[in-house]
Amino acid sequence: MPMSMALAAAPVLPSSLTLPRVITVRERFDVAVPVPPLVVRHTAGVKQKAVVVMGATGTGKSRLAVDLALRFGGEVINSDKMQVYAGLDVVTNKVTDDECAGVPHHLIGVAHPDDEFTAADFRREAARAAAGAAERGQVPIIAGGSNSYVEELVDGDRSAFSERYECCFLWVDVQLPVLHSFVARRVDQMCRRGLVEEVAAAFDPRRTDYSRGIWRAIGVPELDAYLRSRGADDDDELARMLAAAVGEIKSNTFRLACRQRGKIQRLARMWRVRRVDATEVFQKRGHAADEAWQRLVAAPCIDAVRSFLYEDQECSSIAAGKAPLFASGNATSGNISVFASTAGTAVAAAAV
Repeated sequence: MPMSMALAAAPVLPSSLTLPRVITVRERFDVAVPVPPLVVRHTAGVKQKAVVVMGATGTGKSRLAVDLALRFGGEVINSDKMQVYAGLDVVTNKVTDDECAGVPHHLIGVAHPDDEFTAADFRREAARAAAGAAERGQVPIIAGGSNSYVEELVDGDRSAFSERYECCFLWVDVQLPVLHSFVARRVDQMCRRGLVEEVAAAFDPRRTDYSRGIWRAIGVPELDAYLRSRGADDDDELARMLAAAVGEIKSNTFRLACRQRGKIQRLARMWRVRRVDATEVFQKRGHAADEAWQRLVAAPCIDAVRSFLYEDQECSSIAAGKAPLFASGNATSGNISVFASTAGTAVAAAAV
């Protein structure tokens, strides 16, 4: 069945899996700064604008995407190739309703767990979601760790997306030694949230192929040997097998993070990318970590996106002898590295 038809049909899930929750749009965003009114421009021949948030697994891409969506009026389009599947919410680390904070999220839990959702499928569905968001006067914000999906969207299909949208690329980076420690802690946290139980509930002893669909997700194949041995009487051996599986999940997750970081470094040589160094955030805990996030990640990225979205309005206001709508941020503030944007018309325009 073509993927477009599969997406239109309600998936028939294994009995051990449940349909994904519906992420609803709340009437009001629960943030201190109210979302400004939006003015939608439709100017023929002028590109609309989109934001792309990249980063290795665990670096805070979803958090930043929601921060930006709440500030500027946006909708998040998931670009994580495992989160696109229904089920295994803990394993795939899908955003919760609370984490969504009322921001509309697209392409989460839309594909059947056994299907193959390709990069071409993502390009088509993400472009459709972005067009819908733009039509509603919202900024499309693409966020996720599957950089092959993002590359296919931006550069695939003869760059149809790039012909329509000017993109602001943001890269949330964390130094590898710090990320390694954080990944290990996050896997432990996922286990406490029920990762092993979730995989056990979906386990089918007849399944031997972990190369398709959601079953490729890190955390599923690693637990296969342990789950097949659960009937054994040797509790010590089972505990050893479980510890080994969790250790393998941590190692494979960190290897994935290294590959993702390398891919982003390659893409940064092709695209104009802003890099924010979030390392200090992950070296802190609690309130100190939240303060570091606002100072080192959220604030410089908000400045960057503000300038990106509203630069034409600033130029027009200055040319007319009027004060700009906002105080411009420094283009190199915080830990941001390379970026330059060309002129274009914002999908959403308002004072912030």
